Amino acid sequence: MIQGLKFFAITLLMLFACHNLQAQLCQGSLGDPIVNINFGAGDNPGPQLTAAATGYQYVNYDCPNDGSYTVRNRSAACFFNSWHTLSSDHTGDANGYFMLINASLAPSAFYVDTVKDLCSNTTYEFAAWILNIMLPSACNGVGIQPNLTFTIEKKDGTLLQTYNTNDIPAQTSPTWKQFGFFFSTPAGVSDIVLRIVNNAQGGCGNDLALDDITFKPCGPLVTSSIEGNSNNTEHVCYGTAKTVTFTSSLPPSFSTYALQWQSSAHNGVWTDIAGETSKILVQNFAANTPVGVYDFRVTAADPDNIAAAKCRVASPILFVQVGAVPAKSATNNGPVCQNGILNLSAAGGTQYKWTGVNNFSATGSSVNINNVQLAAAGKYYVQVVDQYGCSLLDSTIAAINPSPVATTSFKEVAICTGKNIQLISSGGGTYSWLPVTGLSSAVIADPIAAPLIDTRYRVTITNQYACVDTASIAVSVNESPTANAGADRIIIAGTAIKLLATATGGSVTYLWTPSNYINDPAILQPTVHPPEDTRYTLTVTSANGCGEATAAANIIVFKAIYIPTAFTPNSDGLNDTWKIPALNAFPAFTLVVYNRLGQIVFENKNTNQAWDGTFKGEPAAAGSYVYVIDLKQAPGIIKGSVLIIR
Repeated sequence: MIQGLKFFAITLLMLFACHNLQAQLCQGSLGDPIVNINFGAGDNPGPQLTAAATGYQYVNYDCPNDGSYTVRNRSAACFFNSWHTLSSDHTGDANGYFMLINASLAPSAFYVDTVKDLCSNTTYEFAAWILNIMLPSACNGVGIQPNLTFTIEKKDGTLLQTYNTNDIPAQTSPTWKQFGFFFSTPAGVSDIVLRIVNNAQGGCGNDLALDDITFKPCGPLVTSSIEGNSNNTEHVCYGTAKTVTFTSSLPPSFSTYALQWQSSAHNGVWTDIAGETSKILVQNFAANTPVGVYDFRVTAADPDNIAAAKCRVASPILFVQVGAVPAKSATNNGPVCQNGILNLSAAGGTQYKWTGVNNFSATGSSVNINNVQLAAAGKYYVQVVDQYGCSLLDSTIAAINPSPVATTSFKEVAICTGKNIQLISSGGGTYSWLPVTGLSSAVIADPIAAPLIDTRYRVTITNQYACVDTASIAVSVNESPTANAGADRIIIAGTAIKLLATATGGSVTYLWTPSNYINDPAILQPTVHPPEDTRYTLTVTSANGCGEATAAANIIVFKAIYIPTAFTPNSDGLNDTWKIPALNAFPAFTLVVYNRLGQIVFENKNTNQAWDGTFKGEPAAAGSYVYVIDLKQAPGIIKGSVLIIR
């Protein structure tokens, strides 16, 4: 009891030193809340408080008026957006209730509660969450701010402790703030009265929300730790037994305090561990301890109060996490084909170490063996370690199937246009050729190919394991020759002309016959100068064995330029037109015919058309007409006359 009084005296000094602080909250260790008034949760509206708890009028709707309150889980922009919109209680629970208060015009208590069964000679932390629900812009920016006083009294009205919040300013966004202070229960006092008084005058403003009123024992700082571990969590692997040692300490001035270790199944429900009242707790975790999280803490109190859980303070919670070993997950993508990629994979860990056939080793959750061979078939092992150091040795058996070897009788071949070739392949069970163009069949080993252009045919061979290999044959198509000796030509004796021949086909040779009066019979377009009419024949021969082609052109030789002197355009089929055949030997010539008035009645350029004896679509008059011929080369200009006879 002397130690308890000592603690009470120290606490009073702390209270006086902290009296003017906004939130006089516990700096030591707290116990579990013995009072936790959170107003519950559910749909709107929330339940009415008992008449003893408040003198304010309860309303079951949002936006209470002066002197009224409601209990809700949300509030929406009351009084023309003068209030904040709240969508949850202070913990963020969308269904959690809070008390919404519009203060009365005169200062008064708006919340009163009697708290029973406290421990005497014990210091408690009282705390509550308050929100000024008014926007700073409300009331023209000069709204009344809530100003609260919390009092703790004995049931006979004797004041034990008081605390004032001062003005709680409006915030631009809804902001919950916790206010609290210490008080100590005198000897023999277990029941107290909590009173929350609004000191501000009524009017525009002075509106607030209240939530989560708590009473917790406050005492010396109780520390705890796990031996050999700097963190608050010890990891144990299922299947491995382990002993965990917990330690605790108190400030020297509280060395007489009694201790009691507790455990929890990580559900917030604490149970005293029988007989564990020293600073050290040793817990043995068997290999078959179920997977889960186990919580431990040490509580402390004056020896006279240690039996009452509500009188104790507690250390921070320490955790033992029994983790399952990684699940078996080793697998592979087999069976894979020889020369393919074998993939080994596992999951559930942070580290992976693989070993296996042919001294194979690798790390990582997924590893590849490229260009895998038949000798790589067999069992592969992986050691999987998770983030807690729990490990598992797993294995997977990989199967490797042989791949076929695709072969062809030749890699490349040439054919002539219009010809074909048989493609020959071997090495598998089924065959598939691409492209299919020009093939007699795309699914046999030896199809007939007749492509029109150079084509590379690729064959895919598949065996009984669905493994494949490919090979190809390039077929070059050599064009068969064609020959065109050009049009028949007319020359004047003693002149030469170029044969305008054309030919197609790759790797061809040319030969003109006869070879007389020709400058080179082995070129495509030689120059000839026969003295008389001659027929020249061109032979085009393929050097690739694709045959030959021939064509001929006639060279007509005029001894001189003969110009008819008259014609009879009377449609009797004899001498109906006037034409000078030898002009074909002069490709650039022009011919103009004039009547006696100097009018051009006929004109011919280059084409050597015949004159039918008309002028402007009508028969020209019988008589003599003058002509002028410009050969554009020697012998130059020729003039004369022609007679139309009707």
